Amino acid sequence: MNSATLPLIINLAPTGAVADVGKNPNVPISIAAILEDVIQCTRAGASMVHLHVRDETGKPSADAGLFQALISSLRAAPEGRELVVCASTSGRHGQTLEQRAAVLDLTGITKPDMASLTLSSMNFARVASINEPDTIRFLAKRMLERGVRPELEIFDLGMIHFAKVLIAEGLITPPFYFNLLLGNIAGAQATLNDLAALVNQLPAGSLWSLAGIGKNQKTAAGLGCVTASGVRIGLEDNLWEDNYSHTPATNLWLVRRLANLAGAYGRLVAEPREVRQRLGLVCKD
Repeated sequence: MNSATLPLIINLAPTGAVADVGKNPNVPISIAAILEDVIQCTRAGASMVHLHVRDETGKPSADAGLFQALISSLRAAPEGRELVVCASTSGRHGQTLEQRAAVLDLTGITKPDMASLTLSSMNFARVASINEPDTIRFLAKRMLERGVRPELEIFDLGMIHFAKVLIAEGLITPPFYFNLLLGNIAGAQATLNDLAALVNQLPAGSLWSLAGIGKNQKTAAGLGCVTASGVRIGLEDNLWEDNYSHTPATNLWLVRRLANLAGAYGRLVAEPREVRQRLGLVCKD
C-alpha cells in the first residue's frame, strides 16, 4: 500500500541543539518546558517526538540523566504513554562517542523507542557535523543490541547509499524509518527533483517523513502531506510562523497548522498506537 494514503505521522522536533531562545523565546529548554510542549502537541496530533535535552545553562547536552528525567515524565502522562519517543545521538557539539551512545543504555519506561542516526558527516551553515563511518556503525550496532530502532536522518543521496551498506551488513533491520531533511546549505533542497532523487533510492517498503530547514519547513510539510508517510515539524528546524514577518512560532502552532494542512488534503492524522504498529514497536498496553 502507498504509505501516503495512510494517516500522516506527525514527528515533533521541539528543541534541537541549535534553536536559539534569544531569537524565539518559545523554544523549550528545561525538562518541564519540553514536557509541556510535547504533551500539548500530542493532543494536537503529534504521534512521535524527536528529543534533544539542554543543561541548566541552555547548552545542548547528551546527559542520559536528563533524557531519563524527560522520558519518565512523558511516560507518566496519559498523552505520552504510547507516544513514539526518539532520542538524539547527535555529536554536533563535540560529544564523545560514549556520551552520544549513553541514552541507548536507558532501560524500563525510560528506554527510547528510537534514536537518531545521521548517516554521514556534513556541513551546516556555519559548522560541520562529523559522523565517521565507524562512529555510525558503532551507534547502529548499539541500537540493534538495545532494541532501539534507528531514525535514519538523510540530508543527501549518499546517506541513503550508506544506509543500504548498513542494511547489507545487518546493522539496520526493517521496518526502516527515514527522515529526509531538505534545505540544508550543503544537502538536498526542497525541490521536486531533489525529493524524487532521494525517494527513488529508498529501500522498498520504507516509511519516510519530510522535514524542511528554516524557510523550507512549510514547503516540506506540504510535500509531505501528499507524498510521504509523515512530516517532521517543530522549532528545532524553524523558528518562525512565516518567512516575512518573522513572527516567533510555537511548537503547538506549527503542529496545528500541519494537522489542518493534512486535513485540507483529506489526510487523516495518525494516532501514536498506529504508528507503533507500523514501526514494529511494542504497544504499551
